[in-house]
Amino acid sequence: MKKKLLYISVNSKPEELSSSKTVARAFINKFLEKYSDFEVEEIDLYKEHIPRLEYQYFKDRNCVISEEDAKKLPEKDQKEIRRIRELCDQFISAQMYVIAAPMWSLSFPAPLKEYIDCIVQADKTISFEEGKRPKGLLNDKNRALVYIESSGGNIPWVLDAIMDKGENYVAKIMKFIGIKHVQELKVDGTGKSEEERKNAIKKAEENIDSILVGIDLE
Repeated sequence: MKKKLLYISVNSKPEELSSSKTVARAFINKFLEKYSDFEVEEIDLYKEHIPRLEYQYFKDRNCVISEEDAKKLPEKDQKEIRRIRELCDQFISAQMYVIAAPMWSLSFPAPLKEYIDCIVQADKTISFEEGKRPKGLLNDKNRALVYIESSGGNIPWVLDAIMDKGENYVAKIMKFIGIKHVQELKVDGTGKSEEERKNAIKKAEENIDSILVGIDLE
């Protein structure tokens, strides 16, 4: 049985016009050359339906209500609950993750936050034990995630923690749920011209091999 790489793209542009998605494709192709026992499953957060979480879907914090209780709700709500479970189960089934997103307003596009809210679920990706701090459940195997982020300008490394809220949040929440290896691949300086964009993509692609060296999925 093949292992799974889950590719999560967060950009409404087609791949040939998206810097982050172009680099993500190059990364995935090289990853598959190294790990031939993996297959790729893709989800485009601009094309797939990602539910917005409503209070009636939950019995308590981050815990979707039972099947029995869900059946008491209107069909629309039942469908949303099934979709939340589906997204969460799909995420859990993977071992390698690639997220491709642009930097928007020092963060990332809204669909990614809605998606993360769907996959951070009690008794699936996190647990809440009475009297203890919540803990992640995805440390059952070696998992890794690469966050590929494009931006128009070049962010000095000294300002990265202040200006790059998106990458910082993704890294923290993924490590929180148990994914040990989280790395970022920046596509900086895509600029205003096509030449600048191509140069930024080329520079990012040159860093793919060093990112792959740091991934341990054994």
